Amino acid sequence: MSLPQSYPELCRDVSGVLRTFTKNQPETIGAFYQMAKAAGADGVLDKKTKEFVALGIAIAARCDDCIGFHVKALIDLGATRQEIEEVLATAVYMGGGPSLMYASHALKAFEQFTAA
Repeated sequence: MSLPQSYPELCRDVSGVLRTFTKNQPETIGAFYQMAKAAGADGVLDKKTKEFVALGIAIAARCDDCIGFHVKALIDLGATRQEIEEVLATAVYMGGGPSLMYASHALKAFEQFTAA
């Protein structure tokens, strides 16, 4: 496990690759994006709450790309560092030591995106 040097760069790079993938596989990847849009829409839970859940899952799944995208989305939705830390604490409780290591990645992403 190595920490990405820059979460903003990581997200830009992944987005570029996914644009090409979407162009080449529009039905499958388009359907995935439609599912993401539907799952993330305001309902009984608001978008911000759903992004907190997604961040917790990203920590548990140990997915740095997911961490970057969900931290950025949370910042855009007005999440504070304290709110993110509380979600990370819950993820660590559920996932133990490996989740603690990836929680540090999420904090690094928060710092990088808010500094930009």
